[in-house]
Amino acid sequence: MRMPVSVLAILLTVLTAVPRVHAQASHAATQSAIDSALDQHVSSVAADREDVLRVLEHPAVKDVASRAGIDLRRATSAVETAGAQQLSTMATQAHQVEQALAGGQSKVVISTTVIIIALLVLILLIVALD
Repeated sequence: MRMPVSVLAILLTVLTAVPRVHAQASHAATQSAIDSALDQHVSSVAADREDVLRVLEHPAVKDVASRAGIDLRRATSAVETAGAQQLSTMATQAHQVEQALAGGQSKVVISTTVIIIALLVLILLIVALD
C-alpha cells in the first residue's frame, strides 16, 4: 500500500512542476527584444525632449514667457533633466502649442497664450517638486 501512494505522490509532484517550468521558459524575452524595447523607449524620450525644447525656442513662447515673468533658462534646464513620464506630459502640451502656432501666425490668440503659460507652469512645477 505504501508503494502505490509514494508513486502517486511523486507522479503528482512531477505533473505539477512540469507546467510551471514550461510556462517560465515560454515567457522569457530574448536579448534582442529587450534591446529593441529599450532603444525604442530612449528614442521616444529623446523625441519628446526635442519637441518641448523646440517649442520653448519659438519667438511667441519667448514673448509670452517674458511677459509672464517666467525664466526660460530654468524651464529649459527642467526639460533637460525631466523623466520620461514628465516629458510625455510636456510633449503633449508642446504639440498643442505647435498646432496653435502653425501656419506662421504672427498674432498670438488668448487660447494659445493660455496653452503656452500652462506648459511653462507645468515645467516649473516639475522643477519645484523635484
